[in-house]
Amino acid sequence: MLEMGYKLSAEEFGASELVEYAMRAEQTGFGFALISDHFHPWTDRQGESPFVWAVLGAIARATSTLRVGTAVTCPTMRVHPALVAQAAATTASLMPGRFFLGVGTGENLNEHVLGRGWPSADERLEMLEEAIEVIRLLWGGKLETHRGKHFTVDHARLYSLPEKPPEIMVAASQPLAAQLAGRLGDALITTAPDEKIKREFEKAGGRGKPAYIEIAVCVDEDEARARRTAHETWSLAALEGPLMTELALPEHFEAAFKPIREEQVAQAVVCGADPAKHLEKIGEARDAGFTRVCVHQVGPDQERFFAFYEREVLPRLGGRPAGRRGGAAERPRQPARAGRVEAAPARKKAAAAGAARGGPGRRGR
Repeated sequence: MLEMGYKLSAEEFGASELVEYAMRAEQTGFGFALISDHFHPWTDRQGESPFVWAVLGAIARATSTLRVGTAVTCPTMRVHPALVAQAAATTASLMPGRFFLGVGTGENLNEHVLGRGWPSADERLEMLEEAIEVIRLLWGGKLETHRGKHFTVDHARLYSLPEKPPEIMVAASQPLAAQLAGRLGDALITTAPDEKIKREFEKAGGRGKPAYIEIAVCVDEDEARARRTAHETWSLAALEGPLMTELALPEHFEAAFKPIREEQVAQAVVCGADPAKHLEKIGEARDAGFTRVCVHQVGPDQERFFAFYEREVLPRLGGRPAGRRGGAAERPRQPARAGRVEAAPARKKAAAAGAARGGPGRRGR
């Protein structure tokens, strides 16, 4: 059965905004959310990159039904897999049955920051396989020692564990990664409805397991404005080849995006407010065998997206009828107390301020 999710874009929004949008996603009727885990945004224009584990703690407190996963964490270079195991176990304890850990081989953009270099693609995949082994080992709750090719864990034990370990979702855009996902993962995540990737995942042991896919949209009644926003904010959608994993700095991506035309981005991002176009894109993913579709609204206007999907898209997919609320919105509002996260100010105020400084969502530094 198809389940719809929402992308918490940590490259475009700060921590408080991400918590607010997680609450709105739950209220709107999305079953899950995926949150990116970056050290740098793709470009300076996007302008954000909060620490994902702190944000997840706040989301756990602010929501009650929304399932949330990282999309994705790289547990090999910037953060040792033993620390990822601890962070994920704590998050799963805060969100019983609602958190899952998405992992992948990462991008140079984020993983070079500790000065350890950037391994070849086959070595990164090898490191990810060992990292998953370490994470699952520590989730067993016993005193463990691991001395592998890439990682060492010396007499370590995780004491704070959830009742049930979270599922591990593995990112794949190439056949070998899809095979690893099928062998070692509980789910697959990718960004293109590639039936070959899905087949490799299933052949390696993924048959019957969830398959997640992200799609990018830009909802705006003015389609021309939506195309401009997508081009300015998310030219990444039209970037081809290995550059996505190999470039090291936001300024490198900005240089790579310069030749990309608005028309190219509009082919990759669903622009405008025609429900048929959004449903067609979702249908392509469903027809390719993906059971979880995560929608990424590009640009600052998230409220317009939530209203449109609640009214025009989710009901046509068998989701929550327009106007019905759930999750945190149905609970009586409690007085603020220590540890409680209050919703951030409306994003449209920040967008207006950003426009005054020279572009949608752009922040002064």
